[in-house]
Amino acid sequence: MGKQILFNVAPWETRVAVLEDTTLVELHIERAGERDMAGNVYKGRVSRVLPGMQAAFVDIGLEKAAFLHASDLQAPGELPPEVAREGDDASDLIEAPPPRARDTRPIEQRLAKGQDILVQVSKAPIGTKGARVTTHVSLPGRYLVYMPGTQHVGISRRIEDAAERDRLREIVEAERPAEGGFIVRTACEGVTKREIHDDVRFLTKLWARV
Repeated sequence: MGKQILFNVAPWETRVAVLEDTTLVELHIERAGERDMAGNVYKGRVSRVLPGMQAAFVDIGLEKAAFLHASDLQAPGELPPEVAREGDDASDLIEAPPPRARDTRPIEQRLAKGQDILVQVSKAPIGTKGARVTTHVSLPGRYLVYMPGTQHVGISRRIEDAAERDRLREIVEAERPAEGGFIVRTACEGVTKREIHDDVRFLTKLWARV
């Protein structure tokens, strides 16, 4: 049967289901007035630096400033702590990138009030709390996750076949741009070179627009 995308739209919510051979592989629900902004990327401006908390508040154009902790400030080449949904996170990689010296300077030496900064929402606002943001930007696609801040290519541990891992790594290394790294998601297992090429092209074009 192949892939199907099913939509169900009601005044109070919209549901989208993605099926592969009658198996549900993705389900997205958006409710009126509760639009999830997690994953959105913003150019923000540091409004306040709090040395005592090792954190900063960033104005991203919402009613409340977003919260950025020092641990969410990405050092050059550092792998994001969470690189995709569906469990394809850093702990699922076959091999970790070479260790880099972490930037251990206090946040007041890394950020200044009025500084522009690119951030991604990791947790949407809740109640009186603003969004939580990170500078570890990652863009998930159908088969890959694009990480503009790294050069690493990692593969989900859930892809167990060694020959398939080698095949996927070779394709992604050949397709990836000079800047940026990728995580090969579990869903990439068995897909064609063309499908990977299309995902790389989509994600790199999306990042260029960002």
